[in-house]
Amino acid sequence: MAPVRTTGAIAVAAAISISMALLSHFIVSGKTNLPLPKQLKKKKKKKKKKRSNSRNGLTDAIGNTPLIRINSLSEATGCEILGKCEFLNPGGSVKDRVAVKIIEEALESGDLVEGGVVTEGSAGSTAISLATVAPAYGCKCHVVIPDDVAIEKSQILEALGASVERVRPVSITHRDHYVNIARRRAVEANEVASNNQKADQMDGQSLKQINGYPMGENCEGSSLLNNCRGGFFADQFENLANFRAHYEGTGPEILEQTGSNLDAFVAAAGTGGTVAGVSRFLQVTRGVMYTSEEAEGRRLKNPFDTVTEGIGINRLTQNFMLAKLDGAFRGTDIEAVEMSRFLLKNDGLFLGSSSAMNCVGAVRVAQSIGPGHTIVTILCDSGMRHLSKFYNDEYLSQHGLTPKATGLEFLGMQ
Repeated sequence: MAPVRTTGAIAVAAAISISMALLSHFIVSGKTNLPLPKQLKKKKKKKKKKRSNSRNGLTDAIGNTPLIRINSLSEATGCEILGKCEFLNPGGSVKDRVAVKIIEEALESGDLVEGGVVTEGSAGSTAISLATVAPAYGCKCHVVIPDDVAIEKSQILEALGASVERVRPVSITHRDHYVNIARRRAVEANEVASNNQKADQMDGQSLKQINGYPMGENCEGSSLLNNCRGGFFADQFENLANFRAHYEGTGPEILEQTGSNLDAFVAAAGTGGTVAGVSRFLQVTRGVMYTSEEAEGRRLKNPFDTVTEGIGINRLTQNFMLAKLDGAFRGTDIEAVEMSRFLLKNDGLFLGSSSAMNCVGAVRVAQSIGPGHTIVTILCDSGMRHLSKFYNDEYLSQHGLTPKATGLEFLGMQ
């Protein structure tokens, strides 16, 4: 997992055997807040009044998460390694920010109306966030999820009131990939709403298409899709509301919390929204890191044949292409497992797989740039939704992932 420096717009790294986790890091240099292209900007809302001691409902409690020093890693590396505690958001993950941004922009544009259903294809976290915040906007949620992700994720979704459709994992190019099914479900919900004459038009706009896709087949899904005022496909991978959530929120918060004393940021790429939004805001250097073997349509292996669910980008998404990166590291499942146990034992941090992988990346950056630097990463979610796989000793043993380290020797540190 040695660092790979970019030599042009795209750098290439070899694929790894199990984990698709690809960590991208960048070094902050010069000015901050890279100008955002006009086409990516949304109309500025009126400035909110200064916060009182109380928050205005669930959605107002999202963001402004604490930045903590990860003591064990800081002491081991000689760097200040800081974690942004996104697991403290109401929905339990960094994806709460994205869910709010996607829904608010969709309501503002008229693509979604109160009483409508938000559909999404997700490995878990974004789906849970959408299911958490949708009711606050008077909307419902339908999720299509691979059937091999941790079972507690679908259980949480159902408990939150979302309808859950579990499907077999297939290539993204297949029409029945979970993301493509979720897109169709939104189209079908619009078709049903139109046919039932419950909502002939949304704010004067025709319901003949959704997110640029033509109307599709009749809905054979849940009753939720048949009893709503149309559908909206959240499209977390390509919807630039994802990017904007981090450009406008996460990035500025990190800069303020570090007092602009920041040398590097590292984060695993799933949709690419976090690393793109934060990197654009902080203004960094050169190129993009991407694994050529993961080029869309070329990888047939199930992207969830890894214990680190939700990360490992397998195509160049619209969000990821906006990233301004300086390089990347490759991570493995066993490194994520070992790191999670190390942090639990030494810091009391009970983290999910992607959070653990981000901490692996933070140590790799520290090893690369040397002591005396400040490095920030994202603690995406806790271990609570990873009990059946990532924290299941029997499951890990069956896959040769039983943790054995007593320290950080799995990263070459004694």
